[in-house]
Amino acid sequence: MIQSRGYAAQEARARLAPFTFERRDPRPHDVVIEIQYCGVCHSDIHQVRNEWNEAVYPLVPGHEIVGRVIGVGDAVKKFKIGDTGGIGVMVDSCRTCGSCIAGLEQYCETGAVLTYNGRDLHTGEITFGGYSNNIVADQDFVFRIPRQLDAAGVAPLLCAGITTYSPLRHWKVGQGQRVGVVGLGGLGHMGLKFAHSLGAYVVQFTTSPNKKEDALRLGADEVVLSKDSGAMKPHAASFDFILDTVSAPHDIDTFLSLLKRDGTMVLVGLPDRPLTIQPAILSGKRVALTGSSIGGVRETQQMLDYCGEKGIVSDIEMIPIQQIDEAFERVLKSDVKYRFVIDMASLPKQ
Repeated sequence: MIQSRGYAAQEARARLAPFTFERRDPRPHDVVIEIQYCGVCHSDIHQVRNEWNEAVYPLVPGHEIVGRVIGVGDAVKKFKIGDTGGIGVMVDSCRTCGSCIAGLEQYCETGAVLTYNGRDLHTGEITFGGYSNNIVADQDFVFRIPRQLDAAGVAPLLCAGITTYSPLRHWKVGQGQRVGVVGLGGLGHMGLKFAHSLGAYVVQFTTSPNKKEDALRLGADEVVLSKDSGAMKPHAASFDFILDTVSAPHDIDTFLSLLKRDGTMVLVGLPDRPLTIQPAILSGKRVALTGSSIGGVRETQQMLDYCGEKGIVSDIEMIPIQQIDEAFERVLKSDVKYRFVIDMASLPKQ
């Protein structure tokens, strides 16, 4: 077994604290990564605090992982020692169901193995995530990181990036389309960057007047304060596509009314309480309300390669691991521009 160090929650109300544990010995197709950076996702907070009623403790969060390859199994072909590799939300899947065969492992019909708080298919043990010094995963779920990109800024691409890239690609967002992005946080700022890079006319919706300048810098053609009904009214029935990235309860009927006939609104945020809608808004213009998860393995690598070509990374604030609880509180207050990334060099050696 491989000895590991990290930060874990021992129960829903506990602060994260140092924790030692073991990882499985590498199998022939496994890659061992020394973690250098790990992004802080809002879902980490949901999981640590058991807001989805599925947490298993002790829980080591983290699924936006970038680091140096320090070990490879005998059958590994994709990586060599010294390479930079990344791991996202999944570390395995059944690989035999229709979704897996289609390259959509995120929708695995028996359940993809999550990077943390999942169950390892080989050992049966609960998986531990990237708030730690190392990780072991099958090469098929490890990603090549473009050398020209800042590694710390890449880390959030492995969740926030692919979560927004995937629906934009699936619904073929591009030139000539009018796209709205709801929320300018960890997800929203990536959705804005991607929609702009794809050539769409992008309107950023935010509740924060002080984010207007940033939204324009990140690629927005217009910025609208969603709490201002007067500012919202001119945009009625004007959008082909709206990407809703908000993870708090909010009024989605207002945004559905902004869609053109046959327009689509996609939810990628994960509020911890149910949302309500008026069905007449959907039927009145045959608009679609749907959701999207992360992308599959193939699409995630495509996203990283695209970011390499376009020079796209996440806007980040680096923190030491010792500030993780404070970072959680700041995420809940939308007090970060726009993703926290943990410098894992700060992890205590003992």
